[in-house]
Amino acid sequence: MGRDAVLVETEDGEGAQALHAELLRRRAAGEFAEVREIVPAARTVLVAGLADPRGFAAAVTGWEVPPVGPGSGELRELPVRFDGPDVAEVAALWSVAPEELPGIVTATPFRVAFCGFAPGFAYLTGLPPELHLPRRPTPRTAVPAGSVALAGPYAGAYPRSSPGGWQLVGTTDAPLWEPSREPAALLSPGTEVRFVEVTA
Repeated sequence: MGRDAVLVETEDGEGAQALHAELLRRRAAGEFAEVREIVPAARTVLVAGLADPRGFAAAVTGWEVPPVGPGSGELRELPVRFDGPDVAEVAALWSVAPEELPGIVTATPFRVAFCGFAPGFAYLTGLPPELHLPRRPTPRTAVPAGSVALAGPYAGAYPRSSPGGWQLVGTTDAPLWEPSREPAALLSPGTEVRFVEVTA
């Protein structure tokens, strides 16, 4: 990213989300007005366009960064049909009946931690540890666009067809990626997401 960028590594994903939110707050308050990009990932945050990257790197380690609380991001609701081929398998892993799975997913408050893998694909956190899931032992060669999926601590929705090894539990018709739209991605880091069950 060049000599004006710093990559900050945090202890965990929650730390990266909190630092991302803090950087956005500080930039909105007039600090780092020159910064052109703040990009969170699983455990890092990239800050690019710094006037004094060495000074920033020295200062950021001493910041007290509050955790991200509920209600701190824009809320988006995504309609989902719970018609995925892995519903029964995921329900069994959760020790619940298949008809209970939609209620668990729709009651979970998700948050976009970071984006990647494909344009418009958002990694959503919020699943409690007891609901974390293994990836499928053999990835599918083609996951349909709009598939709502779970793997590890994450949920996500595929903006277009691609290979994938996540557990497929539903389908959404939400326009996750529209190149002609500004911004093109429906979901961005910090956005809060709730899945809403639909039947048609």
